[in-house]
Amino acid sequence: MTSVHKYAPAVLSLGLSLLVYVFPCVAQSQQVSAPAPSAEPRLPGSITGTVVDQTGAPIPGARVKLSHEVPFLEQAEVEVLSGDDGQFSLANVSPGPFHLTISSTGFATQASSGILQSGESYTVPQIALSVATAVTEVRVVVSRAEIAEDQIKVQEKQRVLGVVPNFYVSYDHHPVSLDPKQKFELAWKSTIDPVSFGLTGAVAGIQQAHNDFSGYGQGTQGYAKRFGASYANFVASTYIGGAILPSLFKQDPRYFYKGTGSKRSRVLYALANSVICKGDNGHWQANYSGIIGSLAAGGISNLYYPADSRDGAELTFENALIGIGESAAVNLLQEFVIRRLTPSAPKHELSTP
Repeated sequence: MTSVHKYAPAVLSLGLSLLVYVFPCVAQSQQVSAPAPSAEPRLPGSITGTVVDQTGAPIPGARVKLSHEVPFLEQAEVEVLSGDDGQFSLANVSPGPFHLTISSTGFATQASSGILQSGESYTVPQIALSVATAVTEVRVVVSRAEIAEDQIKVQEKQRVLGVVPNFYVSYDHHPVSLDPKQKFELAWKSTIDPVSFGLTGAVAGIQQAHNDFSGYGQGTQGYAKRFGASYANFVASTYIGGAILPSLFKQDPRYFYKGTGSKRSRVLYALANSVICKGDNGHWQANYSGIIGSLAAGGISNLYYPADSRDGAELTFENALIGIGESAAVNLLQEFVIRRLTPSAPKHELSTP
């Protein structure tokens, strides 16, 4: 017993020391493992507002688009329309930053942003839309008549050797058909050209030198009659075959320069154009205007030529055939020679009619 009591104070002291060491550790362990207090829940809120114009009048039917971030989801978009009083309301909106886009027909689009707190009823400041700036789209469409008019102006500058009119040939690679007014305009420009008067005078002089149409006599009076008859022939054939009948039959009186392909194809094209022509619809057809025009001009000439020089019906048809042959010859010259002698001819890409 004496030995037990002897060591009792030491044992007690050791036990107390052990308690002092262990108790803080246990307390600390309990403190760490204690559950954290729960976070405050994030409640959805609402966003309201009013859309008006610059005068303060409400704008009904305005589109209000909401864009905001939804936790754990991508950006969400919601769209509502304002009521008759211009007011709109968005419910069950997740708290956080948001962006509104407001638009209405006739008004400029406007934006508004903010931050919605948990459970908040957010009122957007009054949104006043301004009238959209009117944007008028003007499309300038050039009419076919205007394009054809520009082509005529180019043709009126075409002169062989810079002198002789070459108006009835189109070198344009996108030719546009002429309307009746333009056909008469081209005929008028051809008949009043000073060079036309000069050539007619030369023809009348040759006829007088050879005493053609002897019934006209000689001298100034005979020359004047020959000049008048020659000019009347020129005017009649130009107007009848180049304006009146082409307008009635809806045909184009011009020669359309080919300029491409083999020599054989160009020869055949030039010869064919003495009896065929392009219609106003762009299709090839028999050249009623040219053929009938030659016959009509021949018939009319019987009204003013001397009685002994007037053509009968048979001779008129023969002259019409001769006219077709002359047209073929002129077309060949147009295709292979005259363009080179026409300095004002367009230099752009050639067409393949």
